[in-house]
Amino acid sequence: MLSDSSLPIIKATLPVVGENIQEIASRFYEHMFAGRPELLDGLFNRGNQADGKQQQALAGSIAAFATALVERPDRLPENLLDRVAHKHVSLGLRPNQYAIVHENLMWAIGDTLGAAVTPEVAAAWDEVYWIMANMLINKERGLYSALDLNPDEIWRTWEVAARIEETPDVVSFTVRRTDPRPTKPSLPGQYVSLKMLMNDGVHQLRQYSLTKADDGDHRQFAVKRVAGLDGNPDGEMSKLLHSSLKVGDRVQLSAPFGDVVLKYSNRPVVFASAGIGITPMAGMLSHMAKAGVDRKVHLLHADADPGSFALRSQVEESLAELPDGKLDAWFVTPGLEPAQNEHAGFMNLEDTEVAEDAEYYLCGPLPFMQHVRSALIARGIPAKDIQYEVFGPDLWLADFQ
Repeated sequence: MLSDSSLPIIKATLPVVGENIQEIASRFYEHMFAGRPELLDGLFNRGNQADGKQQQALAGSIAAFATALVERPDRLPENLLDRVAHKHVSLGLRPNQYAIVHENLMWAIGDTLGAAVTPEVAAAWDEVYWIMANMLINKERGLYSALDLNPDEIWRTWEVAARIEETPDVVSFTVRRTDPRPTKPSLPGQYVSLKMLMNDGVHQLRQYSLTKADDGDHRQFAVKRVAGLDGNPDGEMSKLLHSSLKVGDRVQLSAPFGDVVLKYSNRPVVFASAGIGITPMAGMLSHMAKAGVDRKVHLLHADADPGSFALRSQVEESLAELPDGKLDAWFVTPGLEPAQNEHAGFMNLEDTEVAEDAEYYLCGPLPFMQHVRSALIARGIPAKDIQYEVFGPDLWLADFQ
């Protein structure tokens, strides 16, 4: 909670900071990487830096948190903090690195707003930062402690045991552990970070959903090739994995993290995915089939055409193993002889029957999730029963609107 001296200052300056928060975030990253270029090696995703997503996510997070401190201090955005904390620990972020962020962020605020940043204003925003940072540090400490690991120990070496071309643009990899230390099983819906050395000698990290329940020695994830422009680092990891990673190669994977995990209950569950958004759904379905759960399960999936539906055989097998599993699929370009559960065009929830009192999980492109979530809200589904997974920085922040 903000101090009595800072609260009126933040309330008065929040509009002008909000108007300039995108510029502040951009200057922050430029200034930090100019002084600490080593942070780009093995910590920050330079693809997200190049297309501006990371700057937008930082700006949105700060604005959402500061607004909550002012308008609803008794209801801080825990979902936002959980999402950020899981992403941070999957990268091995250390508590002392928050001081680096603080130094550069406060510089960016002063450089952007100039004389408007009086010592009192600077002190108030300094307080906002450290409230948020300390909450994240505490959450991250808890996540590390739950796995009995420190930031150096989240990484393990795994060997590629199988590679399957799921579609022309999606490859799934099964890896076996080479580290004798026991691994903690992943939760349904979690992801791992993969660290790779790029062709220019810089390490990069990306997160990939685990698409199958662990068996203790193996993990599985799928990678969609991202068609980034030449010279743009967006897509560099996926292209390298598609072109170079083969059976017998070794990779560095983090422990599993992620805040969007399947709740264990007796309620029906509905998964709505599009494109590569099927990956966390495949993982959740695999966990459910392995555990033999007795829940009504309905998978709704949208894709360009039947040949683009990655992991289809696996999810259909998982659904078949469940006592009440069902699939409905929508294809923009349907097959010549569509099955009864296949529909032409975009996903249409108005003509789709779903179970009453269901829990919903969404994953796919942002416009798709916005459309589906809006349709569910319009049908009277409580927002608390709708979870969503965003690949990359969360630019939507739907949980906090």
